[in-house]
Amino acid sequence: MTPPVEIAPAGGRVGVLLVGLGAVSTTTIAGTLAIRKGIASPIGSLTQMGTIRLGKRSEGRSPKIKELVPLASLDDLVFGGWDIFEEDCYAAARTAGVLEPSLLAEVRQELEAIRPMPAVFDQKYVRRLDGPNVKTGKNKRDLAEQLIADIRAFRQDQGCDRLVMVWCGSTEVYLRQGAAHASIAAFEHALERSDDTIPSSMIYAYAALREGIPYANAAPNLSADVPAMLELAARTKAPVAGKDLKTGQTLIKTIIAPGLKARLLGVEGWYSTNILGNRDGEVLDDPESFKTKEESKKSVLDYIFQPHLYPGLYDNLCHVVRINYYPPRGDNKEGWDNIDLVGWLGYPMQLKINFLCRDSILAAPIVLDTALFLDLSKRAGMSGIQEWLSFYFKSPMHAPEVYPEHDLFIQLMKLKNTLRYMKGEELITHLGREYYD
Repeated sequence: MTPPVEIAPAGGRVGVLLVGLGAVSTTTIAGTLAIRKGIASPIGSLTQMGTIRLGKRSEGRSPKIKELVPLASLDDLVFGGWDIFEEDCYAAARTAGVLEPSLLAEVRQELEAIRPMPAVFDQKYVRRLDGPNVKTGKNKRDLAEQLIADIRAFRQDQGCDRLVMVWCGSTEVYLRQGAAHASIAAFEHALERSDDTIPSSMIYAYAALREGIPYANAAPNLSADVPAMLELAARTKAPVAGKDLKTGQTLIKTIIAPGLKARLLGVEGWYSTNILGNRDGEVLDDPESFKTKEESKKSVLDYIFQPHLYPGLYDNLCHVVRINYYPPRGDNKEGWDNIDLVGWLGYPMQLKINFLCRDSILAAPIVLDTALFLDLSKRAGMSGIQEWLSFYFKSPMHAPEVYPEHDLFIQLMKLKNTLRYMKGEELITHLGREYYD
């Protein structure tokens, strides 16, 4: 079968620009460097370890994903980015305290060579952080132009053939779409007057999309999820994905909730609490930043359980989410869930989950996969929202006329079927009648 999508070759250097060179970014960079040196394994990365079934089960064809579609090689990746602190990536990684010093020592030279560019930052949107490595300008349009200059200089200096940008910065205060976000014309006018409804993350999204660079949002911020940014992405043929990396507690929810719904078990309550002590925890200690995260985390169950279709099972679900900043825990996050279930004849049951996880360890392979898949999307001419990457996000971007898909297993089917489609392979429906008819 002739593939319906023509994919440009993956050769050449790919610049991965990360906004915020903190725990997640430095863990991603150091991990990628260690993996390509052969001293670590890419556990958790679909692009590096995942396989994909092709054709019928009886055919036995299950190549690795990176053997099916032309993904950029880890050897071709070059990293850069922005941060409000001036320390290089080795120092930042030591500060984050995620990775063992012995592993960091193996890639120290490469990490020390990556120094952050001055960031676009306004404490109005992230109240618990401040730093000296910050750009100044006459207005937000000027700041956006400075970012574009940074992007072009990085491309030139590093000899990059292609670029991808991923926002790995902090959760900003809660914002709703407004008039400034309705169109590019309105947005650019709002940039000129430094409109308060344009946070820092949106300035980065604008700069990337103006340059036609794929953009992913790893936080729950509005960022590129507004009509103006989607209009710009269509104009420059740039793919976008987001929002908010699905790690920790929400990952568990999107694994457990589909199973409970599949068996039509009722859920009366789902109480979730988190403790974490890294910079993300400090930021989320601010109520306005927490509200942004809360909206992202709480929407998951509503869409999976579909209470409008199953009112007797989920209509009165009490869903509570708490995040507590606890400095001694560092990057080692703990998510605790209590789920009150209802079974046959209305009999009550409970499920309790205690997930002691490492936030940046779960996030790093997602950042890598998202960057590689967005680069693939760009080379395949797929612009705008990449809903097939919903697998990686808590609050997936989606077309306004449809609801977002949160079921992890449906998301994975969507992702793999998109890859099959790109290569002209038969889509897998799992009907299976052909083996018995």
